[in-house]
Formats: sequence, C-alpha cells, structure tokens
Amino acid sequence: MPNVPFSRRHFLRTGLSVAALACAAPLAAQAQAQGAYPSRPITLVVPFPPGGSVDIMARQYSEPLSRILGVPVVVDNRPGAGGSVATQSVARSKPDGYTLVVSSQSSHLANPLTQPKLGYDPIKDFENIAILGRQPNALVVHSSLPVRTFAEFLAYAKKNPGKLDYGSGGVGSMGQLNVEMLKASTGIYATHIPYRGGTHLITAVLSNEVQFILDNLVIMLPYIKEGKVRALAVASEQRLPQLPDVPTMAELGYPQLNLSSWTGIAAPAGTPEPVVQKLYQAVRQAASDPAMQTALRARGVFPPEEMAPAAFERMMADRMVRYGEVVRKAKISAD
Repeated sequence: MPNVPFSRRHFLRTGLSVAALACAAPLAAQAQAQGAYPSRPITLVVPFPPGGSVDIMARQYSEPLSRILGVPVVVDNRPGAGGSVATQSVARSKPDGYTLVVSSQSSHLANPLTQPKLGYDPIKDFENIAILGRQPNALVVHSSLPVRTFAEFLAYAKKNPGKLDYGSGGVGSMGQLNVEMLKASTGIYATHIPYRGGTHLITAVLSNEVQFILDNLVIMLPYIKEGKVRALAVASEQRLPQLPDVPTMAELGYPQLNLSSWTGIAAPAGTPEPVVQKLYQAVRQAASDPAMQTALRARGVFPPEEMAPAAFERMMADRMVRYGEVVRKAKISAD
C-alpha cells in the first residue's frame, strides 16, 4: 500500500496554523501572476472510454461548470491501463488549474493499492478538490440463482462452496476488492472471473457466466428493472428510491460493507490554493442546483455532500486503509 500521510498542504487548508497565514500571501501572489483564473478553456480528463459511469459524470458537470466559471470545460477521454495512464499524465501536468482529472475509486484507490509500481500517489501527487457524486454499489445475482434475499444468498454460498463465480472489471478492480471484502466479512467462498471493463462484465452477468457481482449499481439498474438480474443489497447510506425494497448492507448487519463509490475532481499537486477553492466552490454551486440533483438521482447517483478538500482527502486515506487490509489478505496484485 502506498504511503498516504497528510502533507503540509492539508494544514494550510485548515487555517489553524500560523504557517497557513504565512503561506497565504505567496499563493495569492502566484494566482495573481497567472492572471484572473480561469482565462482559457479547462480540460477535464476522463481516464476511461466514453459511456462509462465516470465519463457520464464528467459530462453531467461540464456544462454547468462552463457556465459558472465562464470558460469552456472540455471533456477529454484518455483510456488506458485501467485509468492509470491518464491519471499519471495529469499528475505531471502544469499545476495551474487548466488540466484536471475526473478521479474515481479505480484510479485513486484500487490502482494504487494493487499496482505497487504505479507512477503516482493518489494523495501526495494531487489536490483532491471535490466529490461530484456517490454511486451506490449493489450485490446483484443472476435471476436463475435460487435466492431472493441476502441471507439466502449467504446460506446458498456456504452450502455450495466452489459453485459460485463472481465477476469484476479486471484484476485489482473495485469490483474484485468489494467482493473480497464481502468474503472476508461473511466467510463465503467464490471464484473471481475478471473481465476487461464494464461492458464485458455486464454481458457476463446477463449470460450467467458469473453468478454475482458487488459493483457499481448504475451499470446494472436497467437490467434489475427488467428482471434479468436481482439486487439483494445496496452499499449505500440509505435505501434507493429506485429500489425501495432492497436493504442496505448496514441494515443487514454489515456496516463495513456499506461503502458507496465516489467520483471526484482533482488537480496536480501544487495548484494554487485560490484556484483549488474556486474550483471547489464551482462544483458546490453546480451540485446544489435542483436540476443537477434530479439528473444525478435519475441515474442512481447521490448528489455530493459538502466536503472540503481536506475532508475529501481524509476520507480517501481512510478508504486506503480499509481496502488495503483486503488487498493484503487476499494477495491481490494487478502487476
């Protein structure tokens, strides 16, 4: 697991130290030297192909952010290596606020934990600015599996060891980490079948190549409504309006599994604090719009709560610890 201690910039954000006051003037001067920010188009790098949940979120925000900031916010898809290539490229970009990355648990959690030779640190190499939305994960089973509740699923898995296969978007993906945490928490056994991305995973679940997944609900919601697959539990802070009869993991007695996914926005480390704050406030303004909240909920996404950059990074560090234990115990490596 990469080293994730809080750097001095976390204390700068709190405003609680004399050092913060001392550094404020140089940061402001740096921002003024650049001219009024922003003064030209901003590139929002999506490290995945078009059509996925991260890409959809980026496009949902690009127009309102353009309107709020007064410059074009252009979505640039740069897929490759599970999001690592583009994320590393942004980490090495000029820290001026004009090249941002749409971060996710894939690029900023799973990859750093399962790829020891990764060329970036998700906290030290970025200013993690804001959460764009939270996507609930769901335990989804093929409709042919003779279970209708989470308890029945656990009983079936324990009674039939070796008969269940689960799918994910690849070795070291969040789908694998989620199920390995489920296995560690419940004592069930299942075989991992990795696929190359979400599209192949959906096909595998629908064709019963794998019997279950614990992954992003957004990609499976249409098929749940059609009855092709069945949701037994959601990893979410609350039940979903689209699936009011499906309990949360916490309700079922497994609060440690109640970890929704997040999508965020990040800039290279060293981006001036006034720029970080301007971007954070722009995201908050966009997210608080009722039309945005309606659009996000329609996709099964929870609008983001107010979480300042320092709090965002504390949450990330906590997730690194939690999932890091799973990665070590299951000996997961994507290298």
